[in-house]
Amino acid sequence: MRHLKPMVFGTALSLLALLALLGGPAVSAAVQRSQSNSINMYVTFYGFDDNSPPSADIAYPKDQGYPTVHNLATEGSGAYNDPVTFATDKNEIPIGSIIYVPFLEKYFVMEDDCTECDHNWSRHHKYHVDLWMGPQFHSPPNALYACENKLTRSATAIVLNPPTNLTVDTTLMFINGKCTAHTH
Repeated sequence: MRHLKPMVFGTALSLLALLALLGGPAVSAAVQRSQSNSINMYVTFYGFDDNSPPSADIAYPKDQGYPTVHNLATEGSGAYNDPVTFATDKNEIPIGSIIYVPFLEKYFVMEDDCTECDHNWSRHHKYHVDLWMGPQFHSPPNALYACENKLTRSATAIVLNPPTNLTVDTTLMFINGKCTAHTH
């Protein structure tokens, strides 16, 4: 949807990601799920208005059998058990994987695809995640885009397969047309 939305589940990588979530020894080309590690990544943001088409639809909804948490993109509290949706290339970070973003002090779950992330990974092996912000409905686009741009990082540490007990800032990042994100 800026994020291409495949509707078929069953690729070997998706099965490996599910096994990893269940404690199996799955390994993707980019991420070994058995240990936590920090990687510098390009971090961008998206919301309802710049999803393609504008919506809260995600590529890998839970109700279609994916090992994810939500059926629509969601800005949860950011706690481990209430993560925010993020998008990337599924070959970079497997579907259903959890990451922790230290500069926001929030957990995110991989539930969506990002066309630019796909390109960055397949052509350059450049780590790129696109983090959801805002509600599941239209917001004033200029305010949303300004917030997204303010928080974008060309390179920042992201923790893959993080421990469950890291500090969490539960403040929503975008509320009632205003950028309310705290950076740490």
